[in-house]
Amino acid sequence: MCISDILTRPLCFAECQQQLQLGRSVVSWIVGGHEAPEGAWPWVVSLQVLRGGVRFVHLCGGVLLGRRAVLTAGHCVDGRTDPCSWRAVLGVHNLQKHSPQTARRRIRRIMVHSEFKRETFENDVAVFELRSAVRYSLSIQPACLPPAALLPPLENSSDCSISGWGRTSEKGKLSSVLKQAHVRILPPSLCNSSEGYAGLMNDKALCAGAWAGGTDSCQGDSGGPLVCYHPGSDKYYLVGIASFGVGCGRPRYPGIYVRLSQYRTWIKAKVLLTNQTQDPTGGTTLTILLALLQTLLTQAL
Repeated sequence: MCISDILTRPLCFAECQQQLQLGRSVVSWIVGGHEAPEGAWPWVVSLQVLRGGVRFVHLCGGVLLGRRAVLTAGHCVDGRTDPCSWRAVLGVHNLQKHSPQTARRRIRRIMVHSEFKRETFENDVAVFELRSAVRYSLSIQPACLPPAALLPPLENSSDCSISGWGRTSEKGKLSSVLKQAHVRILPPSLCNSSEGYAGLMNDKALCAGAWAGGTDSCQGDSGGPLVCYHPGSDKYYLVGIASFGVGCGRPRYPGIYVRLSQYRTWIKAKVLLTNQTQDPTGGTTLTILLALLQTLLTQAL
């Protein structure tokens, strides 16, 4: 997909080339989930904070969007805005046992949506810029954002998955291994009904899980991916990231996810910013064009 700058020269985002180690995952059923096969979700990132000045601990999930860009939930950053207190771990399955495929990166910059509201979780998105680029492999790949005109649309799909290292029950412990669960996107009219969230969910959010409960994201999964399978292109597309919910796996309170189709411009602008530092030898003209495009995209929000 291309965006034209003011000089009408197209600036293109490289299309993701999805190569899953195991092909399409067949494990169908985090809360109510199973351990994911190693390498099943190569875009999932563990975002970790420094505790006690001596060790990093998992706090939130994230999604790799570029060699330097990780998308996550804005509320994960609340009160932890110093990039030096964070790191990203990519290509990892067991957080306690890193493999040769695992990459660890410190954070250069944190960009939270300027209109994020902690009280209501509106605009609950942020992008972490990694200090150094990651090298793509079967274990580390960027997620695919769906094209705007993708048909059939995925935002009412029943073939979606969530993954993360969050709690496996509402009062349980974090999982050391990556878990996954199969979910379906539920109608907003149902989730926002008086029996559910009673109007708390706005049109920039998706509701996914099971109305009867039992399958859900939980604490520690925030910022992690909601991906849906599109049979026409044989790809998983990123449609949401975990934002909030009432409890974990409770009936009538499925997980609420940021509807990323509403943030395409914002996300692409931030990924562009991370690309500016990706090539320090880039020419002055390209740097200026990128800066101008960033300004135009920001004004369009």
